[in-house]
Amino acid sequence: MATYLRRCLTIVLLILLLLHNTVLAAPNTVVSKIRTSQTAATVRIVLDVSEIPEYKVMTLENPNRLVIDIAGAVNKAGAQYVFTDPAVDKLRLAQSSPDTLRAVVDLKSVYQYKVFTLKNPNRLIIDIVKQVDQKVVEEVQPGITYTSWLKYGANGPVWAYILDIDPKAGFAVKPTLSNSVIQGLEPVLAMAERERAIAAVNGSYFGLDGSIIGLLKIDGEIVSTPELPRTALGIMPDGKILIDQVHYEGNVELPNGQTVQISAVNRERGENELVLYNGLYASSTRSNNYGMEYVVVSGKVTAVNSSNSQIPEGGVVLSAHGEEAKVLSCLQVGDAVKINQTVGPVWDKTLYALGAGPTLVKNGSVFLTTKLEEFPPDIAVGRAPRTAVGLKADGNILAVVVDGRQEHSIGMSLLELALFMQELGATDAMNLDGGGSSEMVIKGKVVNKPSDGRERRVGDALTIISSRVAN
Repeated sequence: MATYLRRCLTIVLLILLLLHNTVLAAPNTVVSKIRTSQTAATVRIVLDVSEIPEYKVMTLENPNRLVIDIAGAVNKAGAQYVFTDPAVDKLRLAQSSPDTLRAVVDLKSVYQYKVFTLKNPNRLIIDIVKQVDQKVVEEVQPGITYTSWLKYGANGPVWAYILDIDPKAGFAVKPTLSNSVIQGLEPVLAMAERERAIAAVNGSYFGLDGSIIGLLKIDGEIVSTPELPRTALGIMPDGKILIDQVHYEGNVELPNGQTVQISAVNRERGENELVLYNGLYASSTRSNNYGMEYVVVSGKVTAVNSSNSQIPEGGVVLSAHGEEAKVLSCLQVGDAVKINQTVGPVWDKTLYALGAGPTLVKNGSVFLTTKLEEFPPDIAVGRAPRTAVGLKADGNILAVVVDGRQEHSIGMSLLELALFMQELGATDAMNLDGGGSSEMVIKGKVVNKPSDGRERRVGDALTIISSRVAN
């Protein structure tokens, strides 16, 4: 009898336990109402609930969806809510299991979100933060406007920094060498401060020793030369701006009638080359003793050295190696030589020039010269931080920097940069050096976020100055 009673008691306890667990598993949160609000930046969805629930959030892509699983909840508020919003499509509610209510928010574009609960009354709140463009325009000085523009696209955010300069308001652009000479590197901010510039961006490609890769002219003197025709920005004495491909040619006429081609200006001398060094290179040529050098002042040879010649004020040094050195070996102190240099009849008239490339926009149309100018993949391919300069139909000058390789900005491809310059109103535009070099300075402050995490030391900069300072 006792055994029988114990068994009955056990059965009753098991039944009571099962009933208790069933009660615990039953949904205890009721979604009674859906409320929404919309602004230009945010869509808020409010679920009125009887109890504060536990929930889990998931994000899905292709298509974009935000999924919230609400534990122990049932829906009595309706199955669907449709939005009239450019970013949010609709909200759908359905039981994913007997004790879980699933809320699915279908999105039309990239977004951020925040999900949280509030009491008194009990609410589950879903905030969809739309990634809308953010643009701030301010006047640097009358005639110069600065725009900080965060743009969102299908691939991610891009942060651009734009200077729009009106030369008619008394401003000019000109290139500035690091440390005022070729040798050595310097941050853009330091160059801007030395030149008393209102603003500046980085300029040409450069070597680790400071040598400029591309055309550079300062005060009418050729400072560096391109190895092949590449795009450059030219500034005429009257301030007129040119953007075009430029080719350099130079030679030296010897007393015996022979002519020797100049291989380059102000860079390290290579094998079988004749390189011309002027006072903007350094105090001396810093060359090795495997060639011969001829110091020339006022068209006459004043000294002959084996290496590392001092560069005279107002003169040049012709540094030759190999076959070119054999041709120049006839020169002696006192001999007359004629040095000829040209970048074309129009560009010879420019006061300043800064080369980089490729061309982005020409005559109002996208015109990429990446292959024509033989740019390598590290410049030509993929998104990166970029710097560009352009001309508008009204005569204004655009200087643009785009951050890249960072969470806040993915950068631009050259095609995207060309389309962006066109969007800004550029009728002609060109690419400058990019990557970690991309930088914009305004009134003594770096306004963008260089991808190195700090300023990079570069070879030159394009400065924006008062015309009075320029003159």
